[in-house]
Amino acid sequence: MVKGYCVKCKKKGQDMKDAAINQTARGGFMAKGKCAECGCNMCAMMSKDNAEKAMASGEAKKAF
Repeated sequence: MVKGYCVKCKKKGQDMKDAAINQTARGGFMAKGKCAECGCNMCAMMSKDNAEKAMASGEAKKAF
């Protein structure tokens, strides 16, 4: 699963469910989804390689 920081839980490395990879205006990649524990919105910045790996393995869907 894609991992990120949950602001509500205050924990790093939380699993992200329903992750979708977006591309930023500057060309970077960002995963958006929901926290697996509390359901709060989460966001994680990713490199191009990590974003492509997540989309290829089915952990996240392409949203751009």
